[in-house]
Amino acid sequence: MLTVLMLFSAIASLRQNPDGVTLMKHIGYPYSVLTLLSIAKILGVIAILVPGFPRLKEWAYAGFAFDLVGAIYASLSVGDPISQSLPIFLGLIFVFGSYIFYHKRRGEKI
Repeated sequence: MLTVLMLFSAIASLRQNPDGVTLMKHIGYPYSVLTLLSIAKILGVIAILVPGFPRLKEWAYAGFAFDLVGAIYASLSVGDPISQSLPIFLGLIFVFGSYIFYHKRRGEKI
């Protein structure tokens, strides 16, 4: 579910849709930041789905967590209500849940 969420988010943002442009203007970031994050999300999805490369997977999970925490911070910093960030919190739950199950599947303790 995490990879689907991140992939859909990345593809939607790469198409320079009006909602994305409006969102980036609202939080005061240039649209190019959204393009950079979209490419990073696609690379993170690939890293998680391709077998092997455990260190790369760790970086991908960290990147997803930083992306979502940064989105929450950016939203709150411009005065948006916390209720507007609730879907992003759901994304964080997916990141942490996927991370935990990844390590359990490998037989590791977190």
